[in-house]
Order: sequence, then C-alpha cells, then structure tokens
Amino acid sequence: MIYGPGMLESGITFDYGQLVLDCEFVRMIRHTIQGIPVNDDTLAIDPIKEIGSSGDFLMHPHTFKYMRQQSKPELIDRKMRGSWEKAGATTAYERAMTKVRHILENHRPESLPEEVLASIRVIVEETEKQMGISPKM
Repeated sequence: MIYGPGMLESGITFDYGQLVLDCEFVRMIRHTIQGIPVNDDTLAIDPIKEIGSSGDFLMHPHTFKYMRQQSKPELIDRKMRGSWEKAGATTAYERAMTKVRHILENHRPESLPEEVLASIRVIVEETEKQMGISPKM
C-alpha cells in the first residue's frame, strides 16, 4: 500500500489534485503487479508468422483484441507533443484538478445504514467518555 495518497510535505499538506494523481499511479502499479499473461495467444506467435517481419501489426485483429488490456491512464497524456498542444497543453495536475472539481460537484455518496451510524455514534460516545470529553450540546 502506498502511504499518504494526496499528502505533500510529509503529510503537513493535503492536495486533492495530488490525491487524484496518486490514485492513477496506484491503478497503474496494481495493473503492473498483476503480471502479464504469457501463452501462445498473448505472445502472438500465429499473427507474427502470418504477418512476417515487415508487416502491419497495428491493424491486425490480434492487436485490437489485446491492446485494451494495457494500462489505461486517465490523466497521463501519451499524445505526441503537437497533438497535446492542440488539445490545450494541460499538465497532468491541471487534468487532475478538473477531475477533482467534477467529483466535488457531482458525487453523491450513498448514506450509511442507520445501524452503522448508530454503531459509530456508540464508539464516539465511549471514546469521549474515556477521554473526558463533554459531548457537544
């Protein structure tokens, strides 16, 4: 597990944009550590024999079948510089902050069930009692 997603300056500062970037990095790391399946189909032995050493692998159905299994970052832009500039030349952090604003404006979490809320309330009240904290009225 990565410690402190979204944290900067040894945890003194928290940044929503950094949190979203860190989540993307975690997704990419998880994808990587799952490993790459190696078998006759994924090695593309038959398409290599079929296409030969100077053919077009990009347009082959085998490529289309397996390309979607690769890492699919949302925020890391892999475009060529010219395409990136035409698209606005935004940084990964700027794209992360756009996603943050979208999440903050649109996400509506489901409410916790009443029994869960009651259990949390009991824990808080017991802890306040143990620490000598008066509950707020």
